Amino acid sequence: MKNHFGFLFVALVIAFSVSCSSDKKPEQAESLALSPSSVALGDNSQNSLDWKGVYKGTLPCGDCEGIETTITLKSEGTYTRVLKYIGKDDGFFSDEGTFQWSDSGSKITLSGENQQSQMYLVGENVLLHLDKDGNKITGELSEKYRLPKNLTDPRLEDKKWVLTELQGKTVSIKESMKVAFIQFEMETSTFHGNGSCNNFFGSYELFEGGNLSFGNAASTMMACPDMELEKAFLEILSQADNYSVSDSTLSIQKAKMDPLARFSIEKPEKRNKNTKNE
Repeated sequence: MKNHFGFLFVALVIAFSVSCSSDKKPEQAESLALSPSSVALGDNSQNSLDWKGVYKGTLPCGDCEGIETTITLKSEGTYTRVLKYIGKDDGFFSDEGTFQWSDSGSKITLSGENQQSQMYLVGENVLLHLDKDGNKITGELSEKYRLPKNLTDPRLEDKKWVLTELQGKTVSIKESMKVAFIQFEMETSTFHGNGSCNNFFGSYELFEGGNLSFGNAASTMMACPDMELEKAFLEILSQADNYSVSDSTLSIQKAKMDPLARFSIEKPEKRNKNTKNE
């Protein structure tokens, strides 16, 4: 009787242990299934591509020769867009606004002030203009709906380049003059700087082989005691068509001639000193 009771007791303990183990397993499995850390997020255009920048191309047009299109996507989620309807006298249009990413992170929708929206597929250095339903445009003209991204050069852009040499002569900044410099902004393909008196700004575009094109530049109209350096500096910018960067030196040239101008990167300590003096 005693042995039988002992065997019954052991059997109950084993059954209870198995029951507890089976009760816990579904809870653990459910916990793992719902854990956010267990879900792997794949790469998409939004988080894996360097999509910020300027995109340009000529889109097909039903009643004109084409639509010259320039779209600038900025890191804070805003855009600017310029459209030129070739062959039309009143064919210039520009707007700005915000853009939203699709849930998949592969498409963006530009929403302007006129409440009209347009969708684009974001690819590697290209925007694909989509139809009204957000689908790729197919057919013979499909390649015409591509807007390639402007070339960029991290060696050149987003740095402050101080003018050190102009037409082979060392630049000397007098006390009454400001430091002459130029800076190229990668995100917007625009440049700005100071000619030693006035601020100037404009657009630029980079091409293969170190070629460079400056757009029309505008400047403030202050009068300073010595304007010769500024006049020569701005004239050089209108002539240059290529550049080279070596270490911390930028040279801009015309064709294969000697450098029209040379620049050096402004050092942080120098920038702080100038800011303090100002």
